[in-house]
Amino acid sequence: MSNPVGSSVTTINSKANKNVWKEKGSQILNKYGILFILIAMVVVMSFLSPAFLNANNLLNVVRQISFIGIVAMGVTMIIITTGIDLSSGSVIALVSVVVASYAHPGDSLFVAIAIGLGIGALCGFINGAVSAKGKIPPFIATLGMMTAARGLALLYSDGRPIPNLSDSFMFLGKGEIAGIPFPIIVFIVMGIISHLLLSKTKFGKYTYAIGGNEQAARICGINVDRYKIMIYTYAGLLAAIAGMMLTARISVGQPSMGVMFELDAIAAAVIGGTSLAGGVGTIAGTMIGALIIGVLNNGLDLLGVSSYWQQILKGAIIVSAVLIDSRKNKKS
Repeated sequence: MSNPVGSSVTTINSKANKNVWKEKGSQILNKYGILFILIAMVVVMSFLSPAFLNANNLLNVVRQISFIGIVAMGVTMIIITTGIDLSSGSVIALVSVVVASYAHPGDSLFVAIAIGLGIGALCGFINGAVSAKGKIPPFIATLGMMTAARGLALLYSDGRPIPNLSDSFMFLGKGEIAGIPFPIIVFIVMGIISHLLLSKTKFGKYTYAIGGNEQAARICGINVDRYKIMIYTYAGLLAAIAGMMLTARISVGQPSMGVMFELDAIAAAVIGGTSLAGGVGTIAGTMIGALIIGVLNNGLDLLGVSSYWQQILKGAIIVSAVLIDSRKNKKS
């Protein structure tokens, strides 16, 4: 004679186990889904193009996205606070032409780097101050900086490239250490620093708190305006680093440099899981998002796909990432 009670208990336990495994699977996908996508893309591209897995090609992919990836780290912090930064590309251009004029043979490398970092930090500080203290939406504040910085770059250089850079400065974009391109090393180092800032410091905790609920953060005693200014200033510093390495890479200060960089940086952050609603995002995710863009661009280039189609595919990926983020927010 069967035991109905025992059978019911077994059924309940079976359902509970299924729910536990389902929940664990969902947690793994939420945490590592973007990494699985990157791995899948690498595998697919390696089958479609034998040249893709070539060591030199892989290094080239990472070197190319390192500039965007560094900018995207700062943009990630800004988006976590529900802000936005449209000025990154123009700040890169301004840093490029000014630093190039102080990086000729015989000039001090450290002075040129200090000037570049100072310009980036100042632009970021202005963005943060105008947005936080002036109560102007970040979209408008950084849009103004985007226009002004590009105009200043053109005015400073008279609309012309500034060549004749020193070898020591060009090392920033072309040099290698132990066979690894210097921009990749900087990309990894800044990724570690930015990750530690967000995950291990009061600065990071307050960044997430501001993005989660700014009013509650104020009530808790967080100086929201100060931390917003700090976040935008840090983003400006990262844009300056990318700008100097890009200038060294192409061996000339270029006032037209950095066009569309801000959008690629935002794309890397969003693809990497940073929520436009604020309060959610990681540096590791953004770095993987940048790598996905790099793998996509490089793989399609190797396959001979038109750049027009590449732009369409990139746009579709960005929209898909935002839709997924929107659905996650609705469920939560």
